[in-house]
Amino acid sequence: MSEGTATTTDLDVRLEKHRVELTGYCYRMLGSSFEAEDAVQDTMVRAWRSYDKFEGRSSMRSWLYRIATNVCLDMLNAGNRRARPMDLTAPSPLSQAALTPRPDNTWLEPMPDGRVLPSSDDPAEAAVAKESVRLAFMAALQKLPPKQRAVLILREVLAWRASEVAELLGTTVASVNSALQRARATLAENDGTGADAATSDPLDEEQQKLLERYVAAFEGYDMTALTALLHEDAVMTMPPFDLWLRGPQDITGFMTTLGAACADSRLIPVEVNGLPGFAQYKPDEEAGGHTPWSVQVLEISKGRISGFHFFLDTARWFPLFGLPLHLDGPEAPGVGGTGAVAGLEAEADEVE
Repeated sequence: MSEGTATTTDLDVRLEKHRVELTGYCYRMLGSSFEAEDAVQDTMVRAWRSYDKFEGRSSMRSWLYRIATNVCLDMLNAGNRRARPMDLTAPSPLSQAALTPRPDNTWLEPMPDGRVLPSSDDPAEAAVAKESVRLAFMAALQKLPPKQRAVLILREVLAWRASEVAELLGTTVASVNSALQRARATLAENDGTGADAATSDPLDEEQQKLLERYVAAFEGYDMTALTALLHEDAVMTMPPFDLWLRGPQDITGFMTTLGAACADSRLIPVEVNGLPGFAQYKPDEEAGGHTPWSVQVLEISKGRISGFHFFLDTARWFPLFGLPLHLDGPEAPGVGGTGAVAGLEAEADEVE
């Protein structure tokens, strides 16, 4: 092995160590799973090409964040702001429910925890990281101007000092502090970002039982049991459709009419956006077994489900989560447990 090859290999390893946290940062900035991964790849390529100009006056981590920030700010210049259905329209009564799609770049996208949350031995640090990728917080971030967004993430999520952020952005400490104040005020005005916070990490016994009851109710398509699990103002969304519903009556009414094909679905647990989630497979009428239908993200508050969000673009989401593209057996793995994980890994291996 030549010296040049060894150096290149060492640099690749050093850069790769930062991939997960950089993906988390870019995801918070952009609100898109795939754009975040593209931004990180662009960051890595720029870092690799310009490494001979890196003078070591800052850490490699700081240098990479500076590159990633510039990449994200360039991407955000297009002006697109990712959103949830409830950020764009009023809830639809069931009698007026219509499935109207909007373009992919409209929507805040789901993300597997493993791609954006680095492992941490500090429970408080891990909790902050999970809180900062939850859907409500992500949606609030999208309401901020790009530079305020960067300041808030760097200061409040990643705990950088104001002087470090100022150096990264090429501005002053006073400017950073002012941007942070404005960002906090905007988030306070929009409120609602704490709805997810009741979900503990790891799930406590009560929350685990709630999820088990949810799986039983959903797989059994038992609307009475499901209603008992929902907050009276629970919401359901289904991107890429802009329709969203509020309240158990409209939600279960939809599920038994326009959504009736989801009866006899199977659910596999996934870790998504710091929240409980499931990959939903509905019956495959042509091939038998079950076929992908959605990635579900659940919000829990005060012992009940306050929101569940169905991301329906399975051609994009199931490969991203490493999920099998078909379930052949009559039963899918249930909530938690090594059997569920082993079954999922085995089927994912078959897909590959």
